[in-house]
Amino acid sequence: KESMKKVICLFDVDGTLTPARNKIKPNMIECLEKLKEKCTIGLVGGSDLGKITSQVGEELIKNADFVFTENGTVSLKKGEKFFERSLKEHMGEEKLQKFINFCLKYIADLKIPVKRGTFIEYRKAMLNVSPIGRNCSQEERDEFEKFDLAPENKVREKFIKLLEEEFKEYDLQFCIGGQISFDVYPTGWG
Repeated sequence: KESMKKVICLFDVDGTLTPARNKIKPNMIECLEKLKEKCTIGLVGGSDLGKITSQVGEELIKNADFVFTENGTVSLKKGEKFFERSLKEHMGEEKLQKFINFCLKYIADLKIPVKRGTFIEYRKAMLNVSPIGRNCSQEERDEFEKFDLAPENKVREKFIKLLEEEFKEYDLQFCIGGQISFDVYPTGWG
């Protein structure tokens, strides 16, 4: 049993421990509690701590050995923060605004089936960019994902290629995730 505690099992929250953007089921919490007796457990996700907490609950956040939010740029051990990075401090306000403005102008001209609100979500250590907008319904998410995956559309993929070219001196990484968005963060932070 002691040697198993040297093993850490990391679980993605959104789409693994929980259905995308939904709450964890009680049987999954029970499973994690049993596993915790045998090894170290950690939760990981691209969302901020508030969103992850709303999905898994405060109790699991406090009881997990580790929680890595925003792709590990905000890290907790036994519910206490021990590491954090800031995108704003890293990039500076001027560069951050230039990047955000470019994205918003590009999204404004996109021809896609629907658009809703919250196209860019600022998180402590990254930006989440959603061409359709994070305020869309689950049905709209599903429809956008099908639209985006069609070879003739590839909305997020094309958007990222443009950003990589336009902002190559910013040394940013891009990661398509979930159904409707992609994350943007400094190289090495993801």
